[in-house]
Amino acid sequence: MKKSGFLEGTIIATIAIIITKILGMLYVIPFYAMVGVEGSALYAYAYNIYVIFLDISSAGIPSAMSKIIKEYNTLGMMDAKVRAYELAKKIIGLLSIAVFIMLFIFAPFIAELILGNLTGGNTIEDVSFAIRCVSFAILVVPFLSVSKGYLQGHNIINVSSFSQVIEQVVRITVILAGSFIALNVFHLSLTTSVGIAVFGAFVGGSTAMLYVWKSIRQNKKELSLDKSIKKDNITNEEIKKKIISYAVPFIIIDIAVSIYSFVDMVFISRTMTYLGFDAHTTEFITSSVTTWSGKISMVVNSIAMGLTVSLIPNIVEAYTLKKWDLVGKRLNKALEIILVACIPMVLGIALLSEPIWSIFYGTSDVALGGLVLAVYIFTPLFFNLYMITSSTLQSCNKFKMVYITTLLGYATNAILDMPLMIFFHAIHLPAFIGACVASVLGYLTSVLSTLYLLKKDYHLVYKDTIKTFIKILLPTIIMVIVVCILKHIVPLDIYSKTSCVIYVGIISIVGAITYLYISYKQGLLTDIFGKEYLNKIIKKLTFNKVSIN
Repeated sequence: MKKSGFLEGTIIATIAIIITKILGMLYVIPFYAMVGVEGSALYAYAYNIYVIFLDISSAGIPSAMSKIIKEYNTLGMMDAKVRAYELAKKIIGLLSIAVFIMLFIFAPFIAELILGNLTGGNTIEDVSFAIRCVSFAILVVPFLSVSKGYLQGHNIINVSSFSQVIEQVVRITVILAGSFIALNVFHLSLTTSVGIAVFGAFVGGSTAMLYVWKSIRQNKKELSLDKSIKKDNITNEEIKKKIISYAVPFIIIDIAVSIYSFVDMVFISRTMTYLGFDAHTTEFITSSVTTWSGKISMVVNSIAMGLTVSLIPNIVEAYTLKKWDLVGKRLNKALEIILVACIPMVLGIALLSEPIWSIFYGTSDVALGGLVLAVYIFTPLFFNLYMITSSTLQSCNKFKMVYITTLLGYATNAILDMPLMIFFHAIHLPAFIGACVASVLGYLTSVLSTLYLLKKDYHLVYKDTIKTFIKILLPTIIMVIVVCILKHIVPLDIYSKTSCVIYVGIISIVGAITYLYISYKQGLLTDIFGKEYLNKIIKKLTFNKVSIN
C-alpha cells in the first residue's frame, strides 16, 4: 500500500471526494425528475436524519482512529495501535446497533418533530417509513469508518478514498434503478420508491466495506496486523478512554453541518408556516435550503473534507513531537488552500445559480430555487473554515475548546434562525435568507474563537493566510467581472437543459482560466503548492506535454 505525504494525500483525498460529490450532484437530476417536489422533500427528511444519527454513531471514528494510529506509530507502539483498531470495531458495533434500534423505534416521533403542523404534503407515516428504510445503513457504515481511519493513520489515503467512490457509485445505482423500477415497472407508491432510494446507503456501505476489508487482509504485515509484534504496556482501558476522548470532539465537528441543516429544517418549516406560506412553497424552500442546494455545494465542501483526511495525521505528528512552528505552517497551508479554491467557486456558483438549478432540478420554481442556491452557497465556505480550524484544535488535544467553540456556533445559529427569517420577511426579502445568514454567523463564531484560542495557547500566527487572502482579491474581482460580462453575451434559454449546460460550461471554463492564470502570474499558486509539486500536477494533467519553467 502506498503512503502519501501531506499535499499528495490532500490531493488524492480531495479528488476522490470531488468525484464522489459530483456523482452525488448529478444523480439528483434524474432522481428529482422522477419523484418531484414531494418525493424529494421526503428523501430530504429521511436522509438528513440519517446523516445526523450516522454522525453520532461513526462520524468521529475515522478522524479519531487516524489520530490514535498516527500517535502510536510516531511513538513506536505497534501493539497498542493494533489493539486500538480491534477495540474501536467492538465499540462501534455496540454503538451502531443501539443507534439503529433507537432510530427505528422512534421514527414516528422524529417525523412529527420535523413536520409539526404542516399539512397537505408528506405525512408522518411517510416520513417514518423512509427513516426506517435508511436506518439499516447504520449497521454497516460505522464499521467502514473504523477501517478507513486505520488506513488514514498510516497515511494510506488511496484505499480509503477509492472506497468512497465505490460506496457512492453503488448507492446511486440503487437510488436511480430502484426508484425507476418501483415507480415505472411495479407502479409502487412514491413513499415506497423513496424508501428504496434511501436504502441504497446500506447497499453502498456494505460494498465499500468489503473492498476495504479485503485490502487490509492483503496487507496485514505492512499494517502490523500479522500478530508478530512486540507487546506494549498500555492497557485496553487506557486505549478505550483515548478512543472515546478523541472520537467525541470529532463527532461534534463532523455533525455540525447536519445539526445546522436539522435546525434550519425545523425552523424554516415552522417559521414559513407561521408567516402564512402554503405547504408546497414551505416544503420546496425547506428541502432546497437543507438538502438540494447542499447537493450542489458538495464540491465546495469536498475541499475541506479532503484536507482534513491528510491534515489530521500530519498535525498530530507535529503536535506529538512538539513542533509548534510545523503545526502553524500546516494550519495556514490548509486555510490558504480553502480560500484559494473555495472563494472563486462560491462566487461562480452564486452568479450562475439559476441555470445551474435548472440543470439539476428543472424549470419548475427555477427563479426561487436559483435564489436559494445563490444565497445558500456562501455557507459551505464558512463550514470549510470551521472544519479545518476545529480539526486542528482537536488534533492538539484541546477537547474542551472544541466543545465550547462548536456549541457557541450552534447556539448562534439556533438563536438567530427564526428572528432573522422574520426580519428579512418584514423588509420584503425572502425569509430563508435569514436562515442562511444565521448559519454563516454560527460557523464564523466558531472559526474566530478557535483561531483566537490557537494563537493564545500556541502562539500561532496567520500572516501567511492574510497575505493569501489579499492576493486572492485581484484574480477574484477580475473573474467576477469576466463572468458578469459573459452572462450578457452568451445566449441562454433557461427552459432548455442543453442551453443551460452550454451556458454554464462556457462561462465556468473562461472564468476558471481567468482566475487561475492571474493567480499563477501573481505567484499565488506556486506559493501554496510549491513550484515542484505544481509542475508535477500540471504534467500529470497534460500527460507530460506541459510544464512550468
